[in-house]
Amino acid sequence: MMLPVSPLTHEPPRSGPAWKAALALEANFLSEMLKSAGFGTISGEFGGGEGAEQFTSFLREAHAEALVQRGGIGLAEHIYQSLLEKENGA
Repeated sequence: MMLPVSPLTHEPPRSGPAWKAALALEANFLSEMLKSAGFGTISGEFGGGEGAEQFTSFLREAHAEALVQRGGIGLAEHIYQSLLEKENGA
């Protein structure tokens, strides 16, 4: 299935399942990096517990998705290009 190409860039538009998958992978990567960096850890002063840990994961995911929507770190573009190359047999 061929996607329409832009006359200036000769690349398919950034949409469709490949682009969505690339964005989702970047968001998951950023969420894991935020987790490793300690983002959203609960201090003992505010209680904590299993419920708090569950909701901090939602917070990390929301922040990661927001980062991707604002341009991310460029990982989605590389993933997208790789998916296109694989699709085209290159």
